[in-house]
Amino acid sequence: MNDPGFAHLPAGLLVLLAALVAERLLELVVARRNARWAAARGGVEYGQGHYPVMVVLHVGLVVGVLAEVALVPRAFVPALGWTALAAVVLANVVRAWCVHALGPRWNTRVIVIPGLPLVSDGPYRWMRHPNYLIVIVEGVALPLVYSAWLTALVFTVANAALLTVRVCLEDRVLGPVA
Repeated sequence: MNDPGFAHLPAGLLVLLAALVAERLLELVVARRNARWAAARGGVEYGQGHYPVMVVLHVGLVVGVLAEVALVPRAFVPALGWTALAAVVLANVVRAWCVHALGPRWNTRVIVIPGLPLVSDGPYRWMRHPNYLIVIVEGVALPLVYSAWLTALVFTVANAALLTVRVCLEDRVLGPVA
């Protein structure tokens, strides 16, 4: 095995993380467009205080995977790595389904348009917050593609705290399920 360091990162990991970062940047473009759409319809944003924490946490996931694989001997373990990669791919397919189901109401922020009913199509037919389940799965699976278990653990604990705040906020501002 090569000496640890960023110069020796596996090409597959770099491709995976580059694809994930590109997807997230595209999501931010869509989220900004959707925020303008919501504002034009009287949308009100909630939870601005926790949003920067969420951004730092998600950037930290990518940086954590890079750092852990670069600085600590981590290998691609086929049974774990392929299973984790499949979970990452599946999570992103379901994330796209969530975005599609919400249409222009989807956002990375909590923006509520008064008078609009809750979406009950797509994965929202079965659960109130499917995207957060996706984030949980991805937060565990992405690091485990290359056995970065420490990053998976730290992200999962921090994300649990953030999601507790976020889900409680959304439940409060969205109101009861019909």
